[in-house]
Amino acid sequence: MAIRVLDDEPLDGPTNMARDEALLTLVGAGQSPPTLRLYQWSEPTISLGYFQRYADYASLPPPAGELAVVRRPTGGGAILHDLELTYSISLPVGHPLLSRGPRALYELAHDAVMSALRGLDLAPARCGASDDSGAARGPFFCFARRHCYDVLVGHDKIAGSAQRRTRRAVLQHGSIVIGNRFAQQPTAIAPQPFADAMLHLRAAYPEALQSATRIPCHLGAWMSSELPLVQDLVGKYGGLEWTRRT
Repeated sequence: MAIRVLDDEPLDGPTNMARDEALLTLVGAGQSPPTLRLYQWSEPTISLGYFQRYADYASLPPPAGELAVVRRPTGGGAILHDLELTYSISLPVGHPLLSRGPRALYELAHDAVMSALRGLDLAPARCGASDDSGAARGPFFCFARRHCYDVLVGHDKIAGSAQRRTRRAVLQHGSIVIGNRFAQQPTAIAPQPFADAMLHLRAAYPEALQSATRIPCHLGAWMSSELPLVQDLVGKYGGLEWTRRT
């Protein structure tokens, strides 16, 4: 089952999350193909994990506490999205990449992340061990937490992912950091200029995923039938009821 690649322009937080949830729903319904989506954020934005308290964001000091905020459909800690490439993979439950279970998708996707990062003269490695972080225990930022599948450069995290699973499909999305303008979220960074590194990752990641999984990845486009659901979901992710739900 080949994977369609969507190479999106930078978008705001609600639109980015609406597009990911729409893909999860439509892929699960068999109305959209398995999809890898690559995207950026039109302004620095904090995304809260599904189970995080909005109050923890509201208590952040500036500059992070003054940024746009959106709640993800996936769990995990908050991410300050800025100088990064974000990816999402939406697969139906019967897809070959899920044959070893959804958790194996972390390994496959992060193998591709590490391969792509090596092209930026980095030496990434899988973390290998998880800490005891969580929604109630913190830390607030995902990049201060450690999960065995996380990608590190030295002692610092450069990529991490989270999942949402339904009976019909799996959505995994994650952040691959290139640069960091906010000390409140410590991360590893790439040594190249942002524009150069972004061009490399957008081209290299689909190729690396295809190589790691042996599943063809082909550049595609959004179908007109997918966009109405995206528009319906933008209101959800831009609304206070969802954003401040906990």
